Amino acid sequence: MSNPEEAGPGVRLSLGAGRADIVIDNQPEDNLLAPAVLQTLLDLCSRLAADGSVHVVTLSGAGSDWFSKGILTPGIKLALGKDGVLDVVRLANRTFDAIEALPQVVIAGINGYVCAGAVELVLACDIRIAAEHSRLSLPEAKWGGFPGAGAPVRLPMVVGHARALELICSAREIDAAEMERIGFVQSVVPKGDIPGALTAMAAGFLANGPLALRGAKRIMQARLEPGFAAARRLSDQLRAEFEWTADADEGAAAHMEGRAARFTGR
Repeated sequence: MSNPEEAGPGVRLSLGAGRADIVIDNQPEDNLLAPAVLQTLLDLCSRLAADGSVHVVTLSGAGSDWFSKGILTPGIKLALGKDGVLDVVRLANRTFDAIEALPQVVIAGINGYVCAGAVELVLACDIRIAAEHSRLSLPEAKWGGFPGAGAPVRLPMVVGHARALELICSAREIDAAEMERIGFVQSVVPKGDIPGALTAMAAGFLANGPLALRGAKRIMQARLEPGFAAARRLSDQLRAEFEWTADADEGAAAHMEGRAARFTGR
């Protein structure tokens, strides 16, 4: 592998031997997927999609505490304003769609807590592994809304309709053991072993024919495209409408004030 390069703000990239390793390294902000990070990931997708020498991509977070805290917190939402929030959500959707569309197999290594929009990022990857101390949550329902960057579309394909709806609507947190039990991740490894586990899985894939890897992924993508496109359009529409509701304002305010939200469905 090459020495890691700074691909852009908060993102490191290493290349070599048929593989690209991307690390989200924004640790002072718990690896937040800030707009600059999202844009860097989107730019990397354009670069990697055109690189015929790369057949496996890995994606992880720096450190062992956070994979990423996500895209938006209630505090960030209040600071950005409604139009700013929707701009970030749209950028996240473009980025995650580009990751999913990569011709390479993409493996996510969940090295710590993964929350909100970061869950939607790892759902855009093909395969997921988690460190044993990792935890996951989709807290948007507690803020009065729903995940707007792909979870309602991709999560049912990974864990099934009922389980996906339960996780989104309850907003409960789950541990790595449950992630594996419900099929969200393919394996759980000891804390600190994510880099080695990613290397081992990538090496196993790269020992086989690159046309096999790319062909299998392309066929699976084609099978899902028609239904996925319609669901994504509906998700974008409903997420934009939600931002202008009273419940969106109440969810953010209640979180910032440390009180229970009083939602009205309006």
